[in-house]
Amino acid sequence: MSKTVAIAHLPSRALIAVSGPDWRSFLQGLLTQDVETVAAGEARFAALLTPQGRLLYDLFVIPNGDGAWLDVAAQHRDAILQRLTLYRLRAKVELAADSTPVFARFDAPADGEAGWAPDPRLPALGWRGYGAFEATVDAAAYDTHGLALGVPSPADWGSDKTYPIEANFDLLNGIDFKKGCFVGQETTSRMKRRGVIKSRMLPIVFEGPAPAPGAELLNGDLRAGEMLSGDEGRAMALVRLDRALGAALTVEGRPARAEVPSWMSAAVQEEPA
Repeated sequence: MSKTVAIAHLPSRALIAVSGPDWRSFLQGLLTQDVETVAAGEARFAALLTPQGRLLYDLFVIPNGDGAWLDVAAQHRDAILQRLTLYRLRAKVELAADSTPVFARFDAPADGEAGWAPDPRLPALGWRGYGAFEATVDAAAYDTHGLALGVPSPADWGSDKTYPIEANFDLLNGIDFKKGCFVGQETTSRMKRRGVIKSRMLPIVFEGPAPAPGAELLNGDLRAGEMLSGDEGRAMALVRLDRALGAALTVEGRPARAEVPSWMSAAVQEEPA
């Protein structure tokens, strides 16, 4: 009996096609991740920041023929296109919305199966696909999978609200600190060099429905963080590490605790509280 492959269509994601002889150098000067070396069959996770270093948009860069696709949040595609157009200046680059649908799968595709690239954030997140595939589960199943792994999503960082390191982009292969200049680099690099990250996004475990986004996470009477997106019994929060780690927390009067996923445990332990 064959095993059903878990493939989800992600309507919350959409594509921007980038082409032209300068597409790599154009993106290289803007994004947090190295674009010059990304090859066919790969994907790179990156962010577009404000000049002050705050996180505007996440995206994946996927080489496609003589150019690339940018896998972005569908609700922000028009805004991202507009911002990239402003940055284009004299670069020989073409930018356009692309209707190819975005998929995700939880296991590796068969050898030679085209249209898939490993998710560069974590192996456990599976593969991202671009093309005509048949969905076997809904997008909510993929969202639940990511939340179980403690991986934040665009619903958690919004736009222009937080810094990419606070959203764990440095631990999810979203920032290349050796690539050279990018928009917002100065602030991002300074946070990394100082090594003092006071706040990060962590999963919070509790009983019952997810608290309202923005609800206070408390350590006694002290504010320990702010709740973000979530589901029954589990949600993401932006927490103060010195007040949240190992503490008895409450949210909306309910007991709660912060979890440190295995993929970020070493980094959190190394950071001073």
